[in-house]
Amino acid sequence: MVLVLGLLFFGIKAAKEVKVDILPEMNLPVVYVAHSFNGYTPQQMEGYFTKMYVNMLLFTNGIKSIESKNTQGLTLMKVNFYEGTNMGEAIAQINALSTRSQVFLPPGAPPPFIIRFDSSSQPVGQLVFRSNTKTNNELQDIANFNARPFLIAIPGLTTAPPFGGSPRTIEVNVDPIKLRAHQLSPEQIVEAISRNNITSPSGNVYIGETNYLTPTNNTVKKVEELGDIPLFKGSADNVYVKDVATVKDGADIATGYALIDGKRSVYINIAKASNASTLEVVNKLKESLPKIQRNMPDDVEISYEFDQSVYISNALKSLAVEGILGALLTGLMVMLFLNDRRAALIVIMTIPISIISGVLFLKLFGQSINIMSLSGLALAIGILVDESTVTIENIHQHFAMGKSRAQAIWDACKEIAFPKLLIMLCILAVFAPAFMMSGIPGSLFMPLAMAIGFSMIVSFILSQTFVPVMANWLMKHDPKTCENHKPNWFTRFRDRFTVFLSSLMKRRKIIVSISLAAILCLGIGLYQITGKDVLPAVNSRQFQVRIKAAEGTRIEVTEIKVKKFLEHLKNKVGKDNIAISSVFIGQHPSTFAVSPIYLYNAGPHEALMQVALKEFNGNSDDLKDELRKYYKEKMPDIQISFEPIELTEKILSQGTNTPVEIRISGMMKKMNRMYAEKLLAKLKEIEYMRDQQIPQSMNYPALQINIDRVKAAQLGLDAQDIAKSLVTATASTRYTNKNFWVGGMMGIAYDVQVQTPQNILNSKDELANIPLSKNSDRPVLGDVATISSAKELGESYNLGTMGYTTVTANLHKTDLEQASKDVKKAIESLGELPKGVNIEVSGMAPVLDETMSSLSSGLLIAAAVIFLMLAATFQSFRVSLVILTTVPFVIVGSLTLLKLTGSTLNLQSYMGLIMSVGVSIANAVLLISNAETIRKSTGDAVSAAIEAAKLRIRPIIMTTLAMAAGMLPMAIGFGEGGDQVSPLGRAVIGGLIFSTFSVLVILPLVFGWMQKNASIISPSLDPEDEESIHYSHSNP
Repeated sequence: MVLVLGLLFFGIKAAKEVKVDILPEMNLPVVYVAHSFNGYTPQQMEGYFTKMYVNMLLFTNGIKSIESKNTQGLTLMKVNFYEGTNMGEAIAQINALSTRSQVFLPPGAPPPFIIRFDSSSQPVGQLVFRSNTKTNNELQDIANFNARPFLIAIPGLTTAPPFGGSPRTIEVNVDPIKLRAHQLSPEQIVEAISRNNITSPSGNVYIGETNYLTPTNNTVKKVEELGDIPLFKGSADNVYVKDVATVKDGADIATGYALIDGKRSVYINIAKASNASTLEVVNKLKESLPKIQRNMPDDVEISYEFDQSVYISNALKSLAVEGILGALLTGLMVMLFLNDRRAALIVIMTIPISIISGVLFLKLFGQSINIMSLSGLALAIGILVDESTVTIENIHQHFAMGKSRAQAIWDACKEIAFPKLLIMLCILAVFAPAFMMSGIPGSLFMPLAMAIGFSMIVSFILSQTFVPVMANWLMKHDPKTCENHKPNWFTRFRDRFTVFLSSLMKRRKIIVSISLAAILCLGIGLYQITGKDVLPAVNSRQFQVRIKAAEGTRIEVTEIKVKKFLEHLKNKVGKDNIAISSVFIGQHPSTFAVSPIYLYNAGPHEALMQVALKEFNGNSDDLKDELRKYYKEKMPDIQISFEPIELTEKILSQGTNTPVEIRISGMMKKMNRMYAEKLLAKLKEIEYMRDQQIPQSMNYPALQINIDRVKAAQLGLDAQDIAKSLVTATASTRYTNKNFWVGGMMGIAYDVQVQTPQNILNSKDELANIPLSKNSDRPVLGDVATISSAKELGESYNLGTMGYTTVTANLHKTDLEQASKDVKKAIESLGELPKGVNIEVSGMAPVLDETMSSLSSGLLIAAAVIFLMLAATFQSFRVSLVILTTVPFVIVGSLTLLKLTGSTLNLQSYMGLIMSVGVSIANAVLLISNAETIRKSTGDAVSAAIEAAKLRIRPIIMTTLAMAAGMLPMAIGFGEGGDQVSPLGRAVIGGLIFSTFSVLVILPLVFGWMQKNASIISPSLDPEDEESIHYSHSNP
């Protein structure tokens, strides 16, 4: 009892303190490097940045591959490392080499942003800022400087920059017409501001006994003073900045907007540190919201949306409900068979003690409570019943023999101590391969195996200590009543079963041969036709969809289309049924290089929408299909593609947006494109595939400016003069000429940038009339260059330095393995590929292959470990093989129920299958250990098998039904997110049904056949062992 009280005390304490997360720490060996430089084309980003970085980063130890995406003003590199690489050392090397790369990058390039990709890299919610009076850019500044300092104060919380607005910037908007009128070029404005608004140290002056500061107004105090800067030196009749430009306290050039419920807003993605608890971080954030709200302007409202911690909260509630229901159903099973309420209470009491103890040991070993460890604990509820139920049932058997209470309990526990220890070791051996797995399967399987293992060990100890003590205290026993015990319904059933088994024994060889042959054929067939996925599909009330307008569509036009999309969505699913919608349109400002790691758009023509519904009870695949058809009719000018929104899917996909992704790589981009289009045509023929596309932007509209260097030189210009004027006209001087103004209520430094307002350059003629020369209205751009329409790459993908094109697709009501097979067939149908062209299947398919391979290998390793353990215990390889004959039946049972219920074979259901194998072997050990003992005493294997089956039928049926009852709530999938773990429960129940049949019917027949002529003499070499053939009678 002291042990139990200690486990409960420290277990409850650990349960309050243990880290609660959605997924276990994945330790993914992936690092992202993001570099932004506004104004550069995708091809320029590839040539000037990506390939320079790749050549330098290849010096890093342990690199497996470098993938990169290049779009307007952005290079996003994903650096993959081999498993086992020291990631701390790798990141340090990447930082050092990135710093070295700066030497080879264009002038003014800012440093890159480097972040390791793990579960903390994905947001767990959004902090949304709304206002009826503030602009997005004002909200951006409030979110960045007013709210983020409060967020950082929350332990374990990390944030990206705000999404939806542009950073506050001092705009100097030049007017090309006024420039020409004053015979000025944009570069003269830039030079004047650079000379008259400078940052420099002030220093000190020492006069007498006083130390004076000497601040100067090198930097203007007020924004308006920038307009008073003269453009010429040494001239009394001067021209000022305000004569040719307007100065405005505004924002950087808008490249992206965020819409919350169709209205422009700003939000911050909330993430958590890798060693922090998701639930704790989110709860502390919610507690801090009133404090943050008090520090916001009166017209700004904040709220926390798309809360991913709800998933883990619901999982915890589901575990509690499943545990209570499982315990009650287990108690009913014990009462049904033993007709003893007190015995049922003892069995029920062991379940929470074992679960709480399991949590204690998980914390001690540095594990968190997550969906995998919760699945393990939920699965353990069923298996825990086995330990205490067997003990209670055996105590009842010894009570029936007329023994005293103490003697019956002692003999019962002593009799089954070793078989139960062997059973526990066999079940633990089933999960031992978790320690040999690597990658994603290993990260996911480990906490599940540890949760089951710790709970099992504690349960075994309790069954040999706590259960006997409680049995002595609670269970009623009168030895005199045992003599007049009348047969009950189960006794009659057992007698009939014994007669039935005896009749089968006469034809045991035929029955066993046919059964094993049939079950092996059925197993192979079921394995082939059962779908396979990494994790079960989830019917969520949330979905994420990417909306694409025509390439080159302006962000304002894309916004109009997105609002129209949202209106149609309200009509389709019900206006009041949308809890919230969040959309990001276009690209992130170049200032925030880290943002595309969280949310990537290729250009102003793309938008990513997240929608949460209030009520949805249907199939999410059906809903998505309805929306596809609906928008094809209502908005044929856009293209939509659904993407993962669940955090588990996002992390497992490792950055891919669809389950099917094929890469066509080679040095010739046109050849890559040609084969991508051929493959796309093949995928469109597969009926269950959806959203088939080449997502890469390949035909982006461009105005090609071709400078005539000879003519420019004749007019006193060179390419640098022209480029400087173009920067001001088509981008800004944000990076080419750094300039700052310190101000605002918080005294923050903001960029000062010279630019031409976007609404002025609205034609080729306006672009051609950009002034280029100082002190002259001519030449203009059109005098020294031609402007022609063209098509350019809107995105450039690279694997190392080699370009590639992708073909992607979503799946509709089919499993990933089937899709992977059909994709491979489609690739094979293309015939022999030209030299230098490579096709690689990426997406979720490699993760599935790795998962299934690891699990299959793990099952084989577990079988080998169990075989050797049994052989050592029974000192017979033949008996070990007899026990393992139940395994094919278990596998077929699990696969059968998965197929009948429409579930797939995935990580969760595979765990259920493995657990069923462990339980089956446990029951087989219980029966065979009895049969071997009887056979050695009687010399008759047939009668020994029948007698053992008769003796052990009740505990085997009890534990099977009790465990199935414990798994029933999980298999049904109660509660939100229940479909995530229901395949696990179904695999267990299916395996148990077939396991019970094989253990009670097939196993005795196999034993009677295989052990009929076996020797009863022990193979021991010990001369003092009386059962050994080497026993020496001369020994005293």
